[in-house]
Amino acid sequence: MPNRPDRAAATQKTARRSLGTARRRTQAERTEETRTRILKAASELIRRRGYARFRTADVAAEAGLSRGAQLHHFPTKDSLVVATLEYVFEQAQILSRRRAAAINRPRDLIEAVIEDAREFFFSEHFMVAIDIVLSTSTDQAVRKQILDISRKARRPVETAWTEALASSGVPAAVAADIVALTLSVVRGMALRTLWDNDPKWFDELFAVWRRMIKIFLEHQHPKARTR
Repeated sequence: MPNRPDRAAATQKTARRSLGTARRRTQAERTEETRTRILKAASELIRRRGYARFRTADVAAEAGLSRGAQLHHFPTKDSLVVATLEYVFEQAQILSRRRAAAINRPRDLIEAVIEDAREFFFSEHFMVAIDIVLSTSTDQAVRKQILDISRKARRPVETAWTEALASSGVPAAVAADIVALTLSVVRGMALRTLWDNDPKWFDELFAVWRRMIKIFLEHQHPKARTR
């Protein structure tokens, strides 16, 4: 029978071996982690510098990776930019759908739709996407990819908010119209910031829009509970 020190040493060795096994990741997991690090770094650089000053050569350093590792996953600037916007839109979609699902909270549902749309459309990343799409230096294939990414990311959000409104008693068709119109209003005001950025005025206009919707619902669909 081994003495007590031998048992302690064996236990520690087993623990270290188990810990090493627990930390071992699959190749797919390591690949995904590396991709995510690159995309987060690219997203941060675009946010800080804007697309015009975005340089893919700086992404690897920001991510703490080698240039070779970055090029292995994203060999061209276009592939990196498209993937970055896809990542950003995906994260925004997750947050939007969570907000829409929280309809049991005692808050103004119309205001929630406006706030969510405002957070997305007034974000720097949305402006970057617009910049890229409108850029004459971007080829049609890349433009199509970016537009497809935007549509795929936003359609589930529209559906989630439409379902939230419908759950409050607004007829489904009316709820879809309200969400579509609200997103269009917010998107239009976001683009207006390119030449006239007045947050206080925007607040007032969005408040007017919210009241208009409420008045409409009170007269046309009095059973709706948007608050």
